[in-house]
Amino acid sequence: MMKLILPSLAALLLGSQAYAQSNIKTLPYPPTKKVDTVTTYFSTKVADPYRWLENDQATDTKAWVTEQNKVTQNYLSQIPYRDAIRKRLETLWNYEKYSAPYKEGKYTYFSKNTGLQSQYVLYRQQGEGTPEVFLDPNKFSKDGTTSLAGINFTKDGSLAAYQISEGGSDWRKVIVLKTDNKSIVGDTLKDVKFSGLAWKGNDGFYYSSYDKPKAGSQLAGLTQYHKLFYHKLGTPQASDKLVFGGDKTPRRYVNASLTEDERFLIITAANTTTGNELYVQDLSKPNSTIVQMVSDEKNEHNVVDNVGGKLYVHTNLNAPNFRVVTVDAANPTPANWKDLIPESKNVLSVSTGGGKIFANYLKDATSLIEQYDMNGKKERSIALPSVGSAGGFGTKKEEKETYYTFTSYIYPPTIFKYDIASGKSTVFKKSGVQFDPTKYESKQVFYTSKDGTKVPMLITHKKGLVMNGKNPTLLYAYGGFGVNVTPGFSTSNIVLLENGGIYAVPNLRGGGEYGETWHQAGTKLKKQNVFDDFIAAAEYLVKNNYTSKDYLAISGGSNGGLLVGAVMTQRPDLSKVAFPAVGVMDMLRYNQFTAGAGWAYDYGTAQDSKEMFEYLYKYSPYHALKPANYPATMVTTADHDDRVVPAHSFKFGTRLQEMQKGSAPVLIRIETKAGHGAGRSTAQVISEQTDKWAFMFQNMGVPYSAATN
Repeated sequence: MMKLILPSLAALLLGSQAYAQSNIKTLPYPPTKKVDTVTTYFSTKVADPYRWLENDQATDTKAWVTEQNKVTQNYLSQIPYRDAIRKRLETLWNYEKYSAPYKEGKYTYFSKNTGLQSQYVLYRQQGEGTPEVFLDPNKFSKDGTTSLAGINFTKDGSLAAYQISEGGSDWRKVIVLKTDNKSIVGDTLKDVKFSGLAWKGNDGFYYSSYDKPKAGSQLAGLTQYHKLFYHKLGTPQASDKLVFGGDKTPRRYVNASLTEDERFLIITAANTTTGNELYVQDLSKPNSTIVQMVSDEKNEHNVVDNVGGKLYVHTNLNAPNFRVVTVDAANPTPANWKDLIPESKNVLSVSTGGGKIFANYLKDATSLIEQYDMNGKKERSIALPSVGSAGGFGTKKEEKETYYTFTSYIYPPTIFKYDIASGKSTVFKKSGVQFDPTKYESKQVFYTSKDGTKVPMLITHKKGLVMNGKNPTLLYAYGGFGVNVTPGFSTSNIVLLENGGIYAVPNLRGGGEYGETWHQAGTKLKKQNVFDDFIAAAEYLVKNNYTSKDYLAISGGSNGGLLVGAVMTQRPDLSKVAFPAVGVMDMLRYNQFTAGAGWAYDYGTAQDSKEMFEYLYKYSPYHALKPANYPATMVTTADHDDRVVPAHSFKFGTRLQEMQKGSAPVLIRIETKAGHGAGRSTAQVISEQTDKWAFMFQNMGVPYSAATN
């Protein structure tokens, strides 16, 4: 294949790159004032000199952000092949991308991006007719930073309520349309957060939100108690009826859904991100009350379907890997539950459609799909293209077909149409990305962590790559909140793979890949297991000559940002480069901001006990920093992140600059008009990925000379 850079020029590039590496200078870091702030925890005084950066609205904080971005952009602008990487990513991204279609009323809806559009456009069509634009989020704002954050239709498809996010914020607005002519119905709902929308006929819908923090603290202000409201169309939001939550039943997370026949209102309620109470209300009976199905938050439960008065519940009560049970809605407590699909050795998630249940099992973090009838009889195992991740399969009861998407680290996302009666899958939309899977391989290995636990890891690279310890390698992980990290294709990663690099993803404890037991093994006083698993993954890659310390980068976002921050403070010698993104870096104060208190199930808090405080204080990335030779680090965050507030990254980044004793740069990249990750424009995504690869290659001394694959 033709290379982007001819061989004769590659040597020149290597020479200029080597020159650039020795001559790129980081400007002096902006002076960051220290304030004598001290908090006492169980008789231990903890200094917090950069706490003033928590005030994201303050003039001095904004000035600090401006100066840090100047330093970052000055450094990045000197990398000679930064523009070549940007152009390569733009070329790779520039192909048509689709979502799986779904039916609402007389229309079939799907999302499409022509290539480099800021946001996906929502289309619809009747039968085999010509698709038309239904909603174009690219017209929501001039700069493409306002995104479509969800849409829900009435059962007959005549009305739609959609949410928009401005600048990546978790706070949403809700707009209702008549689908026939796209005319707006009623007023726009404001200040909606962490909410689904559940229609009740064409009369109105249920939604959830918090009391919005007072002006000046919208990003960082504590959002304590969720409330479930019912909005009747044509009435002002101020008159919406409180259905659940508030002072009488204070819960941090409350959400509602309706069964497809709209007979039952299902409410989940919780105070942390793991476990929930479960409630049901029979809407077919006038003035019926809300009945509690599960009275504690120790386990996770959700109603996934019903047949008449029989409810189908997906739960991990007495089943760490989950099971499906049935129960009569008239007597819905766990004492009356009956197994329909029992627990197995593989973790179970489910969806329904066409009168069937689709069981999606995780086997070593990859998908196995089985189809059951509504009586729990297995009908077939569904053949997938290869080892990877399958998602979808949900549709309405009357449908004869459904859609699913299959992907892996070397299998670009492909949409399949699935005939429910025959079990036949056919390709519906194949990815148009410039990538030849036959040139690459992705294999799973099991390595041993510090305490002897076997941990799986998928390693992806070019076929025939020489394992000489000099391959640029990105090690990415998450390890928390029971989240499953399953194989998924990344357009951005092509830049690494085609440049002779390796992408490695271990499934750390704290995740849910092996059920609740695996999750629990990485929480609270066992959180160090997560860090040990990650360190052991890096050591495995080095020991087996995939890479070496000088060619290894570690990466993670959100809880994964905490992971990277903790590991680089415990083992600053582990990697050459570090990318802690939108991370939870101050483990003593994380619960003081937005919905952070809800993360206490995984982390514990500094207020729980002296033991818990001391454990958190020891690994908290912000507090654990001490003078050392740290890896080249690019901390990334965003000015509208109201989930993990940017103060975490601000405080960690400036203290890391202070404690860095080596010559490696410490940069803080702060995206504007962006949030925790979702809804970013294509340009924002490409810009950040460009800077990531440029920074990584630069600090490893790796010339960028990738060929088209």
